[in-house]
Amino acid sequence: MNNQTYTLGPTANTVRRGDGTVLTVPEGWLPLPPGDAALTRRVKQAGDFWPVQEKKGRRTLSRGVWCPASTVERIRLELESERATEGFARRREADAKRRQGQQVQYVEEFYNAVLSLLGFHPSHSVLAQILARAVTEHATPVGSGTVARTQRIPIEQRAQAALMAWMRHQTTSYDDMAIARIKGERRRVRRHLADISSELLARYRQGSPAPEDCPLKQALADR
Repeated sequence: MNNQTYTLGPTANTVRRGDGTVLTVPEGWLPLPPGDAALTRRVKQAGDFWPVQEKKGRRTLSRGVWCPASTVERIRLELESERATEGFARRREADAKRRQGQQVQYVEEFYNAVLSLLGFHPSHSVLAQILARAVTEHATPVGSGTVARTQRIPIEQRAQAALMAWMRHQTTSYDDMAIARIKGERRRVRRHLADISSELLARYRQGSPAPEDCPLKQALADR
């Protein structure tokens, strides 16, 4: 079994190995795109396959696997037969309810983490609740790809990162900035905007009156 990871090759039927060598896909193989986790898992268990990934900035994205077409066809038919049973339908419904319950619980936990992180003065408690809900709604949807969906860092750090991201996009001109394509420049700009956002949030933590033209109030005006 070949457990190396490959990248996209220069042509449709090639891949590139880690050392840069370009390989032609074996005859009778096809690309199995990501999307059906059960099919991909069983295909990998069945024999040879070549997993393909692509680097997009800091992210590594799966481009599926190359594998024998006969294996894919056989396992796909097996899965279709299993998925047609009443027992599979019941398990799927139960799994969906379980995941929905977990999502509802996580959304509430994340909201409370953001609210605690804000620590606004009691005079701004209503605004704190509105802001915490806005950040949570943006960050927690399943499949959103935001930092809130990762399990690699504590929820408090996820809440902090999500809050700063929301503030950056909603209360600053970040989305319209022309940032020079210089290494580290985007990170520098984000740090600078994070400092501005922190200063803005500090006013609400101290209980200072908020002017009508406050960018945070304006961003939350319609909520």
